[in-house]
Amino acid sequence: MSEQMKPQSGIEVRFRGGGFAPKSRRWVGPLVFVVLIALMEWGTRSGWISALTLPRPSDVLATFQDLWSTGMLFKHLAPSLTRLAVGAAIGASVGVSVGILIGLSSYIRAGLVPLVAAIFPIPKIALLPLFVIWFGIDEGSKYALIAFGTFTPTVVATYGAVDNVDRSLIRMGQSFGLSWQSIVRKIVLPGAMPGILSGLRISLAIAIILLVAAEMLGAEYGIGAYILEAGSLYDLERLFAGVVILSLLGVVVSTVIGWIERRLLGWRI
Repeated sequence: MSEQMKPQSGIEVRFRGGGFAPKSRRWVGPLVFVVLIALMEWGTRSGWISALTLPRPSDVLATFQDLWSTGMLFKHLAPSLTRLAVGAAIGASVGVSVGILIGLSSYIRAGLVPLVAAIFPIPKIALLPLFVIWFGIDEGSKYALIAFGTFTPTVVATYGAVDNVDRSLIRMGQSFGLSWQSIVRKIVLPGAMPGILSGLRISLAIAIILLVAAEMLGAEYGIGAYILEAGSLYDLERLFAGVVILSLLGVVVSTVIGWIERRLLGWRI
């Protein structure tokens, strides 16, 4: 055997199994926000950005301070959080339950998938007048709109996640004599959980959008009512303050979902 054909010993091969594992870079996200806000402040102060187009971030901050000192921040935020929590909880819980049943039962799939496919493309905001007729202009219609808008994407994401569970794992569980309930609890649900949580991210974002739409109709207090009033008065500082509140609400929701993922899906690491 020639020298070139001899196996070389003593060469360490680096382990590359974790090459696709995401790494935490927590400082990058805040840095992006700081840079964008600094550019906006510089642009509005230098006149490069018109004050009629975009308010100064410092003026928006002053508006936040005024909302805090007068107590109006919590007066608008408390009802919005209540509506979002109740509506999203109803829609997400029912959506996950129905999605799991569709993924596990052929009869339920055959009956409900066409129905879900029919109602999924309907713009939920267009149904708000109908919900007002059915549930009244008070809280009931707002809960119903948010719940319905959260329900449909959650159903689609859930039964899709159940379908994507590796069938070889299910057959392995059957070969070991596991019961149907044990296979669902120990194999199907853990395997579908990443897809379910990804669907919840989208569903809760839609819930925030529908919250604003619902509060713009017949609500005295709420972030949507606050934005509608500021827009009608062309008060850009208050308008952007409301938009920032919604953005922060979305960040909080995404952070909560991320925390749940780390708690439930630690086995993936």
